[in-house]
Amino acid sequence: MGFTITSAMNWWRRECPEQIAVHLDDGTLTYEQLWAWATRIGQHFSSLGIKPQDRVAVIALSSLEYVATAYALLQIGAIAAPMSVRCTSRELQQEMETFEPTLVIADAERMDTASGALTGVQARKLRPLAEMSDLRGAPLRLTYEPKADDIAFIIGTSGSTAKPKRVIFTHRTVMTYALEFLVMQPRCGHGAKVLSMGPFSSTSGYLSMLQFMSLGIETFIESKFDPERALRIMVTEKITIMQHAPIYFERIAALPEFADADLSHLYFAQTAGARIPVSLLSAWRDKGVVLRQAYGSAESGGAWAARDDTALSAPEKCGRGGMFTEFAILDKDGSLAPPGTPGEIVVRGPCMTPGYWRDPRATEAAIRDGWLSNGDLGVIDEGGALRFIDRIKDIIISGGLNISALEVENVIERVPGVKEVAVISASDDKFGETPLAVIYGDKSQLSVEAIIAHCNQNLSNYKVPRYVAIEDEPLPRLPIGKISKVDLRAKYKDASKFLPKVR
Repeated sequence: MGFTITSAMNWWRRECPEQIAVHLDDGTLTYEQLWAWATRIGQHFSSLGIKPQDRVAVIALSSLEYVATAYALLQIGAIAAPMSVRCTSRELQQEMETFEPTLVIADAERMDTASGALTGVQARKLRPLAEMSDLRGAPLRLTYEPKADDIAFIIGTSGSTAKPKRVIFTHRTVMTYALEFLVMQPRCGHGAKVLSMGPFSSTSGYLSMLQFMSLGIETFIESKFDPERALRIMVTEKITIMQHAPIYFERIAALPEFADADLSHLYFAQTAGARIPVSLLSAWRDKGVVLRQAYGSAESGGAWAARDDTALSAPEKCGRGGMFTEFAILDKDGSLAPPGTPGEIVVRGPCMTPGYWRDPRATEAAIRDGWLSNGDLGVIDEGGALRFIDRIKDIIISGGLNISALEVENVIERVPGVKEVAVISASDDKFGETPLAVIYGDKSQLSVEAIIAHCNQNLSNYKVPRYVAIEDEPLPRLPIGKISKVDLRAKYKDASKFLPKVR
């Protein structure tokens, strides 16, 4: 076998077949059990006509069946396309048009949504995830050997455009990212334990699962985030690695039980996706845990956290990148900027995506001369440490999930009476950020209830605004004619204090 995720998993199941590979909620699978189950599901998919590099969409909560299905797709060379469980039928239908999947798999709670996205003969593509439960048994012989540069899976990522981009991951990029992490953090290898609570429709879930299990790390996965349960697992199982958005760490630190929790075994704690409050850093530091700021993206293959020296002396900085992954700053003319000069953050290295699925224009725009741009502003100091300043892309990060403001705006624009709309972020105690819709239009037609009802029909729940402000005057504009979100953000910076939550 070559440099692939499947070769790594095959090695671990031969080397330590009885080691637990994954805990998911209250179930477990050893490496041997996972391998055996995956080979049988893979044969089942092959009998359904799934061929190498065919796309298979999965819309389901994290489960052992989902994990086994993910590895089955890798074994037969199919491309997994994990979908958000929050998708509406309309959103899922758009994804189907892009991916053209040969098969769609859904859990019981998402069958109606998936069925609503498929019409006519397409409905034959739909299979229940529960079907995989009956396929556990002794391993079967593999009949296909993936290659390192085969596409392993595709993850959607919402950026500044209304249409999400779909990031390609190959076996090589996943394995390179995993091994770079291991070389830089040797204690985070075989024998370590990681708690992962991100959804499989995001890199914090799907990529993390593949990365850590390929390294022989005992992986604890939760289908839903419950802070009390998460803290209990961290303590009782002596978790050594945890990587999540700040809101996860905030919710856990807010628990009364946190004060007396023994977290001395938590060796590596990393967060990214939003600024880290100083109070949060202090809360975890008081427990002996250094919460490292990281920078990265799905496109760059993951996130690279500050090393101990930077994390302790300058916790607001994101570190120097990876052993093989480099950070740099571009100035306004597109050349590499010297230390101390703010500009556009770019990344390059072997973990980078080869591009976006069926979108060469977006690929060319994001990857220039080997450097990947995430559309963010930052500055690098004399020691090479990056400090993130702000997002260029107009996204809202709510509970670790990216929301395209433009996508929400496009939906609200269709509400009768709306003339102008701008969606910005408002602070939220539970999710960190949440959408705030600022609207100008015909007040005789507009109502907050109608706007929210329309959004509920056309958007995933987490994208629906929790605050709505209806203005008496047209929204402020920049000289070039665009709505000035800078002015709106200044006006509504404390929106959560004076606007009522509408849901």
